[in-house]
Amino acid sequence: MVIPPGESEGDRGNRHRGADQWLYVVAGSGTATVNGRRIPLRAGTLLLIERRDRHEVKNTGRGWLRTLNIYVPPAYSRRGDELPRARA
Repeated sequence: MVIPPGESEGDRGNRHRGADQWLYVVAGSGTATVNGRRIPLRAGTLLLIERRDRHEVKNTGRGWLRTLNIYVPPAYSRRGDELPRARA
């Protein structure tokens, strides 16, 4: 995921019903708001956003915020469409 300065991804109501999201910050800085709690992000940060957690990721830095995101189980198709919730 790549977020330009001052922009954000998702909103405070955004959540993945069927997948955990591991977010690793490759470059840049920002904040993640997860269930109302603000978490600072910088290069090297690894954050687990559990399924159903409400979350928003915002770039608060001057450069691009670049993250590597892994969803378990997969949350999106190759085209970027959200997949249906996985079965346990």
